Amino acid sequence: MKIHIAGKITGDKKYRAKFREAAKALEALGHVVLNPAILPAGLGERDYMRITLAMLEAADLAVFLPDYRESAGAMIEWAWCKRTGKDCALYLDMKGGGAG
Repeated sequence: MKIHIAGKITGDKKYRAKFREAAKALEALGHVVLNPAILPAGLGERDYMRITLAMLEAADLAVFLPDYRESAGAMIEWAWCKRTGKDCALYLDMKGGGAG
């Protein structure tokens, strides 16, 4: 399954490590991971959203990290999933860590 990861990036200095850990865990379960945290620094917010929404569109499932509610961009992704019927899940539920 192709999985897009969503969560807080802006304002989180450790976002790359956080997303990398989630990507590794999902890949270990046999999934192909679309990870927006690998995008290069220096793009504008609109550019990041356009790319992220394209990743989301290509995914079979969107997985939301525990801090997604702290991110305006991730909340847009959440709303987009709800509006379009894209399957989504909470990372902690997939990992077996409880409700988020």
